Amino acid sequence: MILPDLLFPGQRVVFCGTAAGTASAKARAYYAGPGNRFWSILHSTGLTPRRLAPSDFRLLPEWGIGLTDVCKTAHGMDHEIAAEAFDPARLRTVLDEFRPHAIAFNGKKAARLAFGLGDSAPIDLGPTAHTLGATPAWVLPSTSGANARYWDPAPWYALAAALPPMP
Repeated sequence: MILPDLLFPGQRVVFCGTAAGTASAKARAYYAGPGNRFWSILHSTGLTPRRLAPSDFRLLPEWGIGLTDVCKTAHGMDHEIAAEAFDPARLRTVLDEFRPHAIAFNGKKAARLAFGLGDSAPIDLGPTAHTLGATPAWVLPSTSGANARYWDPAPWYALAAALPPMP
């Protein structure tokens, strides 16, 4: 496993990416790429009371937040990862075990992989009718620096407003 799952019972939300990027794998910390907006958007939406550094990812359970990826065995840019490395069945299993209030996909690619949709399948940002077992799902704009041209924080704010209050 490149990065460990950060999962526990009763989470408000689990954020799910496609796989650890090169910088994250090297740093052994989620969303460690220099242009990644993940840590700043968590803070600006109020999901965390302060801005965390990638190395602080193990603190997220304090605020009811978990982390995982569709692929836990490879890292790099999405196009560098073999299709068979993505494991949506494993994701469903851990969601059934930990039963978070919601799963939020950090990007459309992660959501399509988890739901078994093709690369060009239409999928909207925000809450989705797709679920993984009993877990309601949200699709959010990717925080990756590679997605900067399409960045829109509005779905992130909507998710934060829809979640139960912080523990």
